Amino acid sequence: MAEDKRIDRIYTLRFHRIKRTPRTKRAAKAVRYLRRFMQQHMKAERVVIQQEVNEALWRRGIQNPPARLRVRAEKREGDTVVVSLAE
Repeated sequence: MAEDKRIDRIYTLRFHRIKRTPRTKRAAKAVRYLRRFMQQHMKAERVVIQQEVNEALWRRGIQNPPARLRVRAEKREGDTVVVSLAE
C-alpha cells in the first residue's frame, strides 16, 4: 500500500519588514517573502499560492499589504507546497 506523505502546517506570517520597502513594491515583496519562507521551512522546490491568499495580500492595494497573515501549507508528493488561507 502506498503511504500518503502529506504534511500540513499552519503558519502566521508577519510582514512587518515589508514596510521598509518602497510603497509601490510592498504587496509584490510580500508575495516573494511568502514563497521564499515556504521554500525554506517546508523544504520544497515548488510553491503554489492559492488565489485566495494572493487576493488577501493584494486586497488593500500595492502600498498596504496586511501586517500578518495566517496560512496553511500542505506539502504533497513531488516537493510541491500548496499555500491556502487558514480558517
